[in-house]
Amino acid sequence: MSSFMWGCVTDFFTYETPKSVVVKSWSVGIINRVVQALIMSYFVGYVFLYEKAYQTKDTGIESSVMTKVKGFGHHYDRVMDVADYVFPEQGTNVFCIMTRIDVTENQFQGRCPDSWPFICKMDEDCWEHYGSVLASGAITGKCLKEDNDSPGYCEVEGWCPTENDAVKSNPMTDILNFTIFIKNSINFPLFDVTRGNFPSNMTADAIKKCTYHPEKSPFCPIFKVGDILNYTGQTVKKLLYKGGEIGINIEWKCDLDLDVEKCVPHYSFTRLDKPFMRNAISKGYNFRFARYYKSDNGTEYRTLFKVFAIRFDVMVTGHAGKFDMVPTLINVVAALTSVGLGTVLCDIILLNFLKGAEQYKARKFEEVTPAEIEALAQSPGSQLSLKKIGMKSSSDSGAGSFSISDQPV
Repeated sequence: MSSFMWGCVTDFFTYETPKSVVVKSWSVGIINRVVQALIMSYFVGYVFLYEKAYQTKDTGIESSVMTKVKGFGHHYDRVMDVADYVFPEQGTNVFCIMTRIDVTENQFQGRCPDSWPFICKMDEDCWEHYGSVLASGAITGKCLKEDNDSPGYCEVEGWCPTENDAVKSNPMTDILNFTIFIKNSINFPLFDVTRGNFPSNMTADAIKKCTYHPEKSPFCPIFKVGDILNYTGQTVKKLLYKGGEIGINIEWKCDLDLDVEKCVPHYSFTRLDKPFMRNAISKGYNFRFARYYKSDNGTEYRTLFKVFAIRFDVMVTGHAGKFDMVPTLINVVAALTSVGLGTVLCDIILLNFLKGAEQYKARKFEEVTPAEIEALAQSPGSQLSLKKIGMKSSSDSGAGSFSISDQPV
């Protein structure tokens, strides 16, 4: 036990120092240089040139978005303007444009059969639906039937008559010609850089006459709704009928080592509710609102609107970068350190797969005892490494050189 403990102590208090061994092998030398070239190509081409790892990045983009829609449409026997079909009216980064509406007029507070198919034969059939949020009102528990042969419907208390989903309106196709004006300002606080999404020298007349096009007019802030829907690659007819959610992404990728005027936005468009298109329920996008009135005798009544709309989400993303010595040095050191992976790979090949592996191990790993160190001190001209057969001194201090076969085991 004491010898074991002493062995552990002596093993702990040992020192390892690198030893250079020059291997004359074409295959191993080619592999080493190829691996080093690939590593350097990765760092130079991808890390430095593409990812710009020599820059400090500011990803905390501050953004403000203002929107404005223009256009006139014909729907429900009337001409509609912005106040009729845009929700909300303030022009925020999230807004809806109505495509069609289903209207239920002259609703009064009272009791009536629900048009939702809570079919019943007797009152007991309605009791199980107490508290249901799918009903058009509060279920009273009564089953209302016109006669004994007709199906009955559960009675509800609320706004009557209830909404009738069987009546469908046609979509307002004029929406395709509507335009959306987007005003976006961004700020990168780390560099104190503020930019807008259209050139500062663009005149009012130029804005009125332009329409966004990714190639012909990439910085025009006015977008045609029909073009946006086409850019998403979705079926426009289904979008107009059921509604949907469209994302307008404004991306800012700014290289501040260049002229700040080259810090410009790039637009992309996508359908955000695409995962739900194949669902049997909850397709598209709709919501309800009501307008309230009072009759001559003071009784309140309302008109209910079920609105199918396209919801637009204007999203702003991006980052800015500028040269900084700290990330540059960090990545340069990482590149130089990674070049050493070529040596690791070559060592694995030499120690395991080529003839002469045992000879290489004997040259690479050598133990020196205190007695040998003392002998070297007494004979400075001697070298322990030269005692091995076939080994000769290299021109480099402390290095040995030998040749091995390139043939694998």
